[in-house]
Amino acid sequence: MIQSDRRQLINVAILIVGILVFWEIAYLIVGELAMRSPHETFAFTWKLMQTDLFWGHVSETMQAFAMALAIAVGLGLLIGFTLAIHKLSGDAMEPMLVALYSIPKITLYPIILLAFGLGMSAKVAFGAIHGVIPVALFTLNAVRATKPILIKTGRVLKLPPAAMVRTILFPAAVPEIFTGIRVGFSLTLIGTVLGEMFASQRGMGYLLMNAISLYNVDLIMAVTFLLCVFASVVNTALLIIDHRLHHGA
Repeated sequence: MIQSDRRQLINVAILIVGILVFWEIAYLIVGELAMRSPHETFAFTWKLMQTDLFWGHVSETMQAFAMALAIAVGLGLLIGFTLAIHKLSGDAMEPMLVALYSIPKITLYPIILLAFGLGMSAKVAFGAIHGVIPVALFTLNAVRATKPILIKTGRVLKLPPAAMVRTILFPAAVPEIFTGIRVGFSLTLIGTVLGEMFASQRGMGYLLMNAISLYNVDLIMAVTFLLCVFASVVNTALLIIDHRLHHGA
């Protein structure tokens, strides 16, 4: 286990070095017109992080993202377990969920705005619809893959659906469910930032869109860099936990 974690950390370090080298090469090719070097981006990001205005935008994004992720995970688990328990419903709804998942979510944004209006609620809703379907699909397939002997045991004990989920299905399906949550995390973050870019006056997405409109390359690079770092760090931690859960399974 320790060697596996160490190997993963080494791979991450190699990846980071490779990204920085590629970034520097791309900067040398493209030039100052469209990019900044890693050193220049790090320096500007450090100055940006010392301003209260920046942390206000970060707080807004994290608040919206946390609520969106909680809704996506909660609703995804509910849908997944419900469809898994009712086999006929699961067989009928799974293709519909896959089809809905394939639809570009940006096409739904006008509907989200009409339903929730501008502000926090629209960002939360737009983030949640990105993450809920992966969680639901992974949960559905995880429960389907549960060993039949466990399900038979629950039926012999005459467990009600809630107790069946709590004591048998959920513990057995945790590794795959966590994989769905990891995927849902990334998509929910994307949805939240996109929501801020198109209909918000606060948040990292708004900051990024404002920088684009003003052609502020330094700010564009800094915000993009911070979002990538946040997503990469959390995803790496989630991936390590995911591997441990599957290894233990």
